[in-house]
This record gives sequence, C-alpha cells and structure tokens, in this order.
Amino acid sequence: MDAPRYCYRHPDRETGLSCSECGRPICYECMTPAPVGLRCPEHSGKPQGIQKVTRAAERAVSGAGSRRVNAITMALIAINVGVYLAELAAGGNTNGTGSEIFNKGVLFGPFVADGDWWRLMTAAFLHYGLFHLGVNMYSLYWVGSLLEQVIGRWKFLLLYLASGLAGSAGALIATPNAFTVGASGAIFGILGALWVLERQGHIASGGQIAGLIVLNLVITFAFSGFALGGKVTGLTISLGGHVGGLIGGVIAMWLVLQTRRSNLWSAVALVGVGAASVVVAYAKVRGYY
Repeated sequence: MDAPRYCYRHPDRETGLSCSECGRPICYECMTPAPVGLRCPEHSGKPQGIQKVTRAAERAVSGAGSRRVNAITMALIAINVGVYLAELAAGGNTNGTGSEIFNKGVLFGPFVADGDWWRLMTAAFLHYGLFHLGVNMYSLYWVGSLLEQVIGRWKFLLLYLASGLAGSAGALIATPNAFTVGASGAIFGILGALWVLERQGHIASGGQIAGLIVLNLVITFAFSGFALGGKVTGLTISLGGHVGGLIGGVIAMWLVLQTRRSNLWSAVALVGVGAASVVVAYAKVRGYY
C-alpha cells in the first residue's frame, strides 16, 4: 500500500491529487483545473507573490462565516491596546511610562535577576507611546492574521508567546541594563515562522517575506543605538529583542513542521522553545550580576 500523501501547502490534509506540472501533492482548495490535469498555485498562471499573501491575510481578517479565523490575533491586539489604556488610567503619561503597570512590567536585567520572572512576558505587552504601539499592532494585524490562518489558533498563540520570550532573552543577552518593552520580538518571531513556511513550500510570497525581514533588520541595526525617547527615558530599539524573537520564531516553526502529525508534540515543542528562552535569560542575568 502506498504511503499517504499530504498537500504541500496544507500538511495536515491527506490528498490523492497532484500538480500535473511539478507533481507535488495538492488538496482540493489548492488545485486549479487546467486543459490537461490540475495545477498547483505556483503553476496555475494566477498572480503570485505578495498579492497571494495579501489575499490570504484579507481572507483571515474577514473571517469565514461566523468563525473569525484571526481571533487570536485580534485578541492579542486588544490586550496590547488595553494595557496601554490601563497605563493611562493608572496615571501614566502618553509615552507609556510613569505608571505602576509600566514599573512592574518593563524588562530590566537587574529586576529579572532579583526574581521578577514575569517581566520576560509582560514587557511584550507594554509599548513606548502611541507610535510604537500603532506600528507594532499594524504589523501584528497583517502578519499575525496570515500565520494564524495557516497553522491554526492555538499553535499561533503558543508560537507568539514563545517568540516573545525568545525576544526578551535576546534583549537581556544584548542589553541587560536597558529598559525594554514592546511586541516587536514576538512579531519578528511571526516573520521568522512565515519565512520557514515559505522555504518549505507551504506558502508563497515571491521572496517578499525574506525581504521584509531583511528590511526590518537593517532598520534595527541602523537605529538600535539611538534612543527613542531621548535622554529622558533611555529606551532604544532593541537589537537583541528583534534578533532573539526572529530566531525563536524560526526554531519554533521548524519544530512545528517536524511534529505536525501530532498536536501534542507540537505543543510540547512550542512550550519547549519558550522554556529554553527563560532558561537562557536567567543564565544571562544570574551570571551577569
């Protein structure tokens, strides 16, 4: 008996269909009828590249029937915005600083070394002002909606959290004495996950995802030494946070693909990436102070 075949774009869907051009297995959703045989999306003659990724994200944002397929993405955005509003209500300024919420949640190496472990996660839900919050939430809206549609809700949530922890670990490795906040590490993790999916042939963007990663890394390297808040706050673009999140997302997505036939092992892998990030972070601050 032949081994079961799975759609190259939807690895959880068993199929007996194949592209007549390249021979790759495709599911019903991915096939396009041709004069002779069936075609996969890359050989269908339809627009590919970033248009395809954009359409997928738009489908995720619009939802399917009564079940919104980017519900986790929207919930994460709501939490981030809600935290910012709570800071203002608690007496914080428009920069997001000056409240007890910020003071108890910001990532800072000496505080983590003293046992404030929660800062590794809470910092990912704090932002330095409306511009910082707006840019991150806009990015999360589009790339998060796409990834959530492709891998599903709970895997997306675990990958997001694991990437956030990896970003915090990276920030502590690079700049343990800097105050660090923002969802950028987790968002870089999403970009890293999308890059892995494209490299493995599960999505196609014509190289746009890789280009977006490179562009953001160039910006990160160029401005990581400049204070976003000037001399008042000392907050800077976190090079370590961005790179750490990206690495965490790449590793997490690779592990998900390796364990995709078992939801349990996928969950274990994602939790493992987050746990490893916490261990690395504590090893850094314990050895530094």
